[in-house]
Amino acid sequence: MPTESEERLITVLRKDVRATVSDIARKLNISRATVQARIAKLEKEGVIAGYTLVLGKDYLNQFVSAHVAIAVEQKSSMLVSANLMKLEHVSAVHAISGEFDMIAVIHARNTEQLSYLIDFIGNIEGVVRTNTSVILETKEKR
Repeated sequence: MPTESEERLITVLRKDVRATVSDIARKLNISRATVQARIAKLEKEGVIAGYTLVLGKDYLNQFVSAHVAIAVEQKSSMLVSANLMKLEHVSAVHAISGEFDMIAVIHARNTEQLSYLIDFIGNIEGVVRTNTSVILETKEKR
């Protein structure tokens, strides 16, 4: 479990993952060596698993995105999930509770491609049925 000072470091990194060690040290009022040591410790412990690219809203608005709720045969859950993760247009697969077993988040260039992807997902062996919700707008907390 990260300490309070490590949590402050994580907060700074969440706001700007590209912040330099010097900038972080200045914001937290600690030395650069301390920042580097804490980052290395958090990486080693798996608290920081990696660094990622966050795409801008203008770029993402070029896509049609949807959440596809998927009901699967119980014995096929792992296989369906693995097959979904192989699709380049699937950005995440969530296991969920309720009427459906998982949700795939998909991003398509247009509605024609979206329709194809939904049909493709519905035809994966082990998929019983799907229900798609097209994302109209996203508001993000930053």
